[in-house]
Amino acid sequence: MESIQSISSIATPVQTKQTSTISQVETSFGDILKNMVAETNQQQQNADQAMQQLHSGGEKNLHGAMISMEKADISLRYMIQARNKAIDAYQEIMRMQV
Repeated sequence: MESIQSISSIATPVQTKQTSTISQVETSFGDILKNMVAETNQQQQNADQAMQQLHSGGEKNLHGAMISMEKADISLRYMIQARNKAIDAYQEIMRMQV
């Protein structure tokens, strides 16, 4: 038979695991938007750098430059759609009667 003390020590990591998952989930909407803007900006900069290297003759990887440009374009379109959805939700809330 096991002692009660060993059982209570087993239950403790489970509680901390649940607490850590909850704290990881509690990111604010503003933080999510900031991360989205930062990632989009980084992809735009990567695409610009790839095109500059391609134009200057430093890199001959046309496919890589085109892929980075498409990634930046898709990321920008996604961010614009998220912005539009947020604006629509805000306008819907403002139309509600209290």
